[in-house]
Amino acid sequence: MLSADILPADGSLTSQVIGDIPEWGVTSATELIGKLTSSTTPFPCTFAVSAAKKSSLRFGFIEDLNDQQSWEALPGIIASYLETYQTISRETSLIVIFRPDPETGDVAHYYRKFWDVLQYLHRNDPEPWPADIPESPDDGRWEFSFAGTPIFVVCNTPAHKRRASRSNASFMITFQPRWVFEELDANTARGAAARRVIRKRLRAFDEEEPSPELGSYGDPGNREWRQYYLPDDNVMTPGRCPFHHETRDRVPAARGEGIGD
Repeated sequence: MLSADILPADGSLTSQVIGDIPEWGVTSATELIGKLTSSTTPFPCTFAVSAAKKSSLRFGFIEDLNDQQSWEALPGIIASYLETYQTISRETSLIVIFRPDPETGDVAHYYRKFWDVLQYLHRNDPEPWPADIPESPDDGRWEFSFAGTPIFVVCNTPAHKRRASRSNASFMITFQPRWVFEELDANTARGAAARRVIRKRLRAFDEEEPSPELGSYGDPGNREWRQYYLPDDNVMTPGRCPFHHETRDRVPAARGEGIGD
């Protein structure tokens, strides 16, 4: 394993990594950045593209998706990111990549693993659930939260094929604090324009039409959790949310932190 203060072969990744860089991590992150910045196959999310080009993405690496003991570093990685993300850029995300597994599971397998990871994080959350975020995923204002921060979460897996925008060579979870969407509400001109561009690029990038689960935070009919892990087609639909809120004290809502779209 390479320490984060040792320059890896590509000479550019260390400042973007939280924690240690395993040797496989350099390859995984470099390949992902190449995918996000490709000029021949433009990635749908223009914000992810911009973040990759500006080096405002942050990376964390976990050794084994199937061994929860190896997940012990994950809460600390996310907590460290959340301490500084507002000083990085509006276009920032934390991308956690798990070591590539030679035995690829199916979409349902990774779906279970994804929710296991979120439940593990919730169980090991250093702070109570935010007071202004509902505890029930069946509420349009619900959002996964960690360390008192609402976060939009996206999962990519090796099992996704038709929906290439959710595919990655190894299991990967992206954490985006709700703050980064503050100026992109669906009712704003900038937010509406961004959605049109992203939907158009999705149609060109994926073999499947954009998921009907994609919506806007806060809309009564929207369910954020359904967007976190999209099926590989528009036939399969998720049932009940696997996430279970574990009763704890709630932290008061922070003043001055707007939560938008």
